[in-house]
Amino acid sequence: MLNYKAYFLDLDGTVYKGKTPIKEAVDFVHYLQNNGIDPFFVTNNSSMTQKQLQEKIGKMDIHVDTDHIISSSIAAANYIEEHFPKKSVFMIGESGLQDALDAKQVARSEDIADVVVMGIDRSITYEKLATACLSIRAGAAFISTNGDHAFPDERGLVPGNGAFTKLVEYSTGVEPIFMGKPEPYMLTFIQKKYGYKNEEMIMIGDNYLTDILTGIHMGIHTAHVNSGVTRTEEVQMKPSQPTYCLESLHEWIK
Repeated sequence: MLNYKAYFLDLDGTVYKGKTPIKEAVDFVHYLQNNGIDPFFVTNNSSMTQKQLQEKIGKMDIHVDTDHIISSSIAAANYIEEHFPKKSVFMIGESGLQDALDAKQVARSEDIADVVVMGIDRSITYEKLATACLSIRAGAAFISTNGDHAFPDERGLVPGNGAFTKLVEYSTGVEPIFMGKPEPYMLTFIQKKYGYKNEEMIMIGDNYLTDILTGIHMGIHTAHVNSGVTRTEEVQMKPSQPTYCLESLHEWIK
């Protein structure tokens, strides 16, 4: 299983659930690092900065540089910088999205803006949703960090950013541009930066509709682990199958 140069691991549901590490994933990362490979961590979770994510997995005994951690917030900020330079942006989100936008010196507005970008916001209010809808009705571009309807924490599956994005889409009749998995933006960013070929890459995750479809759409190998959103039985009923179906990542290091 060391035939790949670039291993992309999802975080929520693959490496941890909330604040609880998944031991098999931690052991797998150590296995890769002991063989000279630092994996990439690719997450749709827009709420945390690279530094915060680095510190979180560091407490789980996973130690990597921040440039090996890519979130949908970073993808969104890069996209806005490229396609909407010098435009005002209304943001719904948390520190991860705010930090990514600030790093690109994106001008944020608290009122009607040229661009609306939505990430998970656990302090969501009606007024924030109203401003987003009014901006989009006035012609603003509509960007969402990810379409995850739910994500796993210690309690079970809780509402994801996609659920709130759907509300705005339903109200305005405008479909968003999604930055996170299964869209390719995060992986293509890494591929361009490091020069990996498709056959050298593998995407590993628990969610078929995000992690696995990202890899399938890109034409790279995929591994589904039975630790989070999508159970193996559901995956086996899909028309497009992952390269590997694993009960856990321990199967790779036996």
